[in-house]
Amino acid sequence: MRVSEQVLYKAARRWREQMLADRLLSDRLPGVETGTDAPRLLVRVDEFPHYRAWDEPDRFGTSGFARFHEIMAGAGAGYLVAVLPRVSRSPLSPEGGGSRPLEDEEIALLRELAEAEVCFALHGRDHRTREVSPRRHSELCGLDRPRTDALIDEALGELEPHGIRPDVFVPPFNRFDARQFPWLARRFSVVCGGPESIGSMGLQRTPRWRGGSVYMPSYAPYYGRAADLLRALPRAIERARGRWIPIVLHWGWEAEAGWSDLERLADLMAPHTTSAWQDFLGAIARGRPAPGMPAASGAPGA
Repeated sequence: MRVSEQVLYKAARRWREQMLADRLLSDRLPGVETGTDAPRLLVRVDEFPHYRAWDEPDRFGTSGFARFHEIMAGAGAGYLVAVLPRVSRSPLSPEGGGSRPLEDEEIALLRELAEAEVCFALHGRDHRTREVSPRRHSELCGLDRPRTDALIDEALGELEPHGIRPDVFVPPFNRFDARQFPWLARRFSVVCGGPESIGSMGLQRTPRWRGGSVYMPSYAPYYGRAADLLRALPRAIERARGRWIPIVLHWGWEAEAGWSDLERLADLMAPHTTSAWQDFLGAIARGRPAPGMPAASGAPGA
């Protein structure tokens, strides 16, 4: 079924993307209301430091993300950033060339983000894939429970001295094994996903409770480039009343596009992002289902 859902998603990207997007947005998340009739946008940004920052510092270094933040903050658009505790050399090679801790410039920018009330998510440990094939890139897939816990513990331990204690997890490459979800959900209030997660978790309404945690994948057209979102969001803002809409941006893509689309998008998103992540996480803490409550069905039409 998951394979067929991946095929459906790929077909919809070409022919029925907006219809699928409307169908997959949760009507309401029980116990976690938006507090308004307008939609609220949960903007996630992947990632800082960029996973290629060691190999290509001129393209993906700290100054690039500083420009991204300047645009978002200037428009008043709130967001969550997936944070890497370490940066790898050759992260797309399982063998690779080691990894380094955060540099002083990166730490300073993270402190600036915290002062600006940007929210943080953990983005794995060092974003190094365990598999060579691009279709199987993952830092987590194949790890058993002890090794999964050890990776998370090490990553959180690296961020703790910088005052970063994330309650949201964004898996590198958007991939993890389905059996790992309960392990992650015990550590984080929100576990994110994306198109690549369909192969393990299926095509799910979003966001949604799974046990006592929230699974929150994001799909096209709300997962993509600012240019795509500029076409899709006006319709969503008009129709998705009282809903949470998970959005994913990649600042590296926007840098390559010259920032102009992001500048327009930030202005469009800003009224719907003010304290959205803070309110969402607070509502989860208050509205978490009691132990033993059945999880909702995973079918897109449920």
